[in-house]
Amino acid sequence: MSGTELVATLVPPPQFDQATFDSYRPDAEYLSQAEARDLLRAFAEPEAPVARGGLFGLGRKKQTAPAAAAPTKPGVYLDGGFGVGKTHLLAATWHATAGRKYFGTFIEYTALVGALGYNGAIGVLQGARLICIDEFELDDPGDTMLMTRMIKDLTESGSRIVATSNTPPNALGEGRFAASDFMREIQAMSARFTTIRIDGTDYRQRDIEGDAVTLSDDAYLFALADSAAAGERMTDDDFDAFVAHLATVHPSSYVGMLGGIQAIGLRGVHELTDQSAALRVVAFIDRVYDAQIPIRATGIPLTDIFGGGMIDGGYRKKYQRCMSRLNALTAGERSL
Repeated sequence: MSGTELVATLVPPPQFDQATFDSYRPDAEYLSQAEARDLLRAFAEPEAPVARGGLFGLGRKKQTAPAAAAPTKPGVYLDGGFGVGKTHLLAATWHATAGRKYFGTFIEYTALVGALGYNGAIGVLQGARLICIDEFELDDPGDTMLMTRMIKDLTESGSRIVATSNTPPNALGEGRFAASDFMREIQAMSARFTTIRIDGTDYRQRDIEGDAVTLSDDAYLFALADSAAAGERMTDDDFDAFVAHLATVHPSSYVGMLGGIQAIGLRGVHELTDQSAALRVVAFIDRVYDAQIPIRATGIPLTDIFGGGMIDGGYRKKYQRCMSRLNALTAGERSL
């Protein structure tokens, strides 16, 4: 995808087109969810002017409960487990902010630098009132240096940043690299954020039990036939061929593979032991989830594909988030 096409994609996923602070439904058992919503609302919306009282107090503004104080730092960092509504709140902040603004995943911003060069990417983003960064996870030292430099340059030019991750900023990179130079970079980035911790359970799993749904060979063929009869486009790929193909496409272009597709079909799903291949699948599933495209598959459940001890390594939270999304994307086939 060209740089121009990448910039055009820097908006919330379609499923969050209508996301607002009012439509966010905090879990009453976790007060931090409502607190995070109120803090972000204050961060996004300017404080309303206080009406002056008229003669003898007539026209005085009615007293209401005090609103949450807006964070004073240029960035807000939403830390919490997957499925607690962080992306909804991120999109709500984007919608509530007037002016030029951008919304993208961490990988989309690094891809923009790859397409335009650092100065070109900064030239596009600089001056924006708000930059939203979803799924902020640092997988290598180069990305650490790149994103901390970008955050510094953007905040110094007046942009505000809201980011989400399953890991707080002072713990990014933990378990993957801990060299002192990179830890200093992480600490410098952390100083620019007010961190908000959101507790809760994964909303995607509240009404779903067990593993991702797997179909029999016959049920899979019926699903293909049903899609064809309905005039829908369902892909039909061998799992090994699918994994091999992902290695030939830059992750920033995975979204371009999904145009016009109503369902994804994968045959012969099996365990993966190559971490590079597994991480490419994670990046692809993130884009599939954004587009809300259902998956139909044969073989082992897609939630069981991360083998070889990968689930216990440094990318554990990435794999767990992906498993949650795979469970949700196959949930519609539970009756088959």
